Amino acid sequence: MQHYRTEDYQVRSSIGYLARRAAALIVEQLEPAVAQQGFTFTQWVVLMHLRDGIATNPRDICSQLRHDSGALTRVIDQLEERGLLQRQRSLEDRREVALHLTEAGAKMVESLIPVLVEKLNGALRDFSSAEVTELTRLLSKLVVSLGGCRPDAARASK
Repeated sequence: MQHYRTEDYQVRSSIGYLARRAAALIVEQLEPAVAQQGFTFTQWVVLMHLRDGIATNPRDICSQLRHDSGALTRVIDQLEERGLLQRQRSLEDRREVALHLTEAGAKMVESLIPVLVEKLNGALRDFSSAEVTELTRLLSKLVVSLGGCRPDAARASK
């Protein structure tokens, strides 16, 4: 099935444009909240990816965030200097590095979650609970369709 047609395609109705624009606007809402606590949004996202097990090494974080490895190394250095995460080299392959939240890092993440939840709830204030559930389901389905999840995660989002 074709959902778009060449003859009447407009970027403003493209799922790519809408998803990207919504993501950018959400970041605009969340950045000041994490900045008040002395973090960049990228630092916050790295900590959350570690907390939730979405990514556990620099390579996976770069892939998830579509971030430059050099820039991410600086972010990880900053978080490590603050005592919020630690690097652990693999015993089998020294090139492999696992990242772990420290106790202080876990506490920091947990302390910021209520602020971000409030901001996200504000962004969704015009949506019903059913609409938020459906939006989440549809976005998850799109991510899976685009190859963004492991097969076990894909089953959970259908």
